[in-house]
Amino acid sequence: MKRSLLRALPIAALLLLAGFQAQAQRFAYVNTDYILEQIEEYETAQAEIDRIAETWRKDAEGMKANIEAMYRDFQNDRVLLTDEQENERIAAIEAKEQALKDYQQAKFGYQGELFQKRQELIKPIQDRVYAAILELAEDRNYDFIFDKANSTTLLFANPENDRSDDVLKRLGVNK
Repeated sequence: MKRSLLRALPIAALLLLAGFQAQAQRFAYVNTDYILEQIEEYETAQAEIDRIAETWRKDAEGMKANIEAMYRDFQNDRVLLTDEQENERIAAIEAKEQALKDYQQAKFGYQGELFQKRQELIKPIQDRVYAAILELAEDRNYDFIFDKANSTTLLFANPENDRSDDVLKRLGVNK
């Protein structure tokens, strides 16, 4: 009995390995940065977001320069001010600093206007790219599609497995 079991074990192992090979997983990768750069609508949306952000940055820098000027003036006038005037000036500077923080949070913070604008302009394009990637995966029976642009664990990628151009074709984008 033991001998027949020992003879059957290697055969069972080979059959098991053959079964795993028949279930080989298919994979590919895409480069979403490359794909998005090829979409003119994305470039236009990104330029709009950059323009808006630069305007808000300049406004914040102006507010900061105003606060710094107020502080310098306060330091220069401090010896001439009464305690009450000194406290008023300090309160005014602190109020301006708080206004700057509120402005920065409203414009650049999480759920701020810049985030909302990005969601409005960029997210629909990213959703279309994602849908095209899913369609490609389903049509070609891929088990995994990696993103070369955003992956920190993809150490090597054979260019033969790059399906970025296939995604662009599905999106109707000509390089």
